[in-house]
Parts: sequence; structure tokens; C-alpha cells
Amino acid sequence: MIGRVSGEPVKVLVAEDEAPQRAALLSMLAEAWPDLADVTACEDGVAALQAVAERRPDVAFLDIRMPGVSGLDVARAVVASGGLVVFTTAYDQYAIGAFEAGAVDYLLKPVQPARLARAVERLRERLAQPSQDDLQSRVDELEARLRPRGDRLIRWISASAGDSVRMIGIDEVLFFQARDKYVQVVTVDGEAVIRTPLKELLAGLDPEVFWQVHRGVIVRVAAIERVYKDELGKWRLCLRGRGDELPVSAAFLHRFRGM
Repeated sequence: MIGRVSGEPVKVLVAEDEAPQRAALLSMLAEAWPDLADVTACEDGVAALQAVAERRPDVAFLDIRMPGVSGLDVARAVVASGGLVVFTTAYDQYAIGAFEAGAVDYLLKPVQPARLARAVERLRERLAQPSQDDLQSRVDELEARLRPRGDRLIRWISASAGDSVRMIGIDEVLFFQARDKYVQVVTVDGEAVIRTPLKELLAGLDPEVFWQVHRGVIVRVAAIERVYKDELGKWRLCLRGRGDELPVSAAFLHRFRGM
């Protein structure tokens, strides 16, 4: 663990997009961890990333599937700041093997008080005696196991370009950017628009090839040349051999460690 001083109150983040489930988890957590005083609750992944950047939680309970940004992306930010992660998931029992193999804790929905109590006990132990586990690689391993495969990955996009429909291979795409009610698809040869929301696109894109870097931007990693802070203090990225400059949210900067 890094960034936490012994004796300080434990800071906890709870991210769950379903209000009843979020309320139930917060209520059970209050019973299982009665001396916990610093809890931040978020209803989507974007808000959770902002909370991680601002609060640097010691522990995060994260729903895997949330609007805007997945729990796996939030987990990377939590781990990068030295925190621990517990995933909450509605995946069936067969898929739970992915979480167990990933060596991260999880709570199967609907969360049961006894199971939460065991998770809290383990968290207390780990907070008291921080380990040197490479949690970042364990999150990566979990994502690899849960990643869309085969025909679940997007291969082609049917997009509008003026008065025609253009078939775009996913290997041609440089970035996607939300534009009002549409999403702009930009390739080396031009651009087109689609109606599919970014959050639905993310579910079918290979996360090793495409990164979400802003609430409204998904970019091909190999196309990124550099990331910089402009004169207004805003983070932006440049694409190789192009004049495009795309916004980068501070909450997504953890993706660029070492770039």
C-alpha cells in the first residue's frame, strides 16, 4: 500500500449504478464496518474516477458494469493510488472463476451480509499489513478473462457518411468521439457518424487496442503520440502524423503512466 498514513481513517468508495443496490450495500457496510466514517458513494464509473482522483480511497467496492466507465477502469485508478478493490458482480457462478483466478476479492449480487463481513475482515487484515502484491497485473488478468472474444468483438462498423453508408473495418478506426446525439468515427481516410453510444461500443472493443480517455472519447492506443497539459491546464493528446488533438480527463491519466 502507498499513500496511507497509519492511524488515519480508512477512506472507502462505493460505486454502483443501481440506486437500491447501492443503498443496500452502504447499509450492510455500515453494519459490517461500524467504525468506518469516510465513505463516498457514486452512481457511475465517471463519477467514481473523479472520486478516486480527489479522495484517493483506501478501499473501493466497484460494480463491474457501470455506465460510462467500467469497474475495471476504476479499479486501475484505485490500485495506482495504492488502494484495494472488491468487485461486486451479477455474473453467474461459471464466470466467477475469472474473479477467483484474478486473485481479487468479489461479492456476488445480491450481496449477502455474511459474505460482505468476510470481505471486510480480509480488507482490515490487508490494511493492517500491506502486501507487495502486483494488484495492477491482477486487474489486467481479470480483464483479459472477462474480455469479449470472437464474434463478441466488433469487426465492422456501418456508418453514415453524407448520403451514403460506409463500411469501416475496426482496424481502420483511429478514434470515436461523442457529438450530441451521434458518435463520430474517425479513420485515416475520413470520418463518419453512428448512433451507437460510446458505452455500448466499449463493450465490443478490445481494451488492449482502444482506451477511453475522456467521457466522450475512445482512442486507438497505437495512434497516440503524446499527452500534454495545455496553457489552460487541460490535458490533451496528439495522434501520430495528424493534427487531431483530443481531450483527456484527469480521471483517465493513470492509463498513461510511463508513456
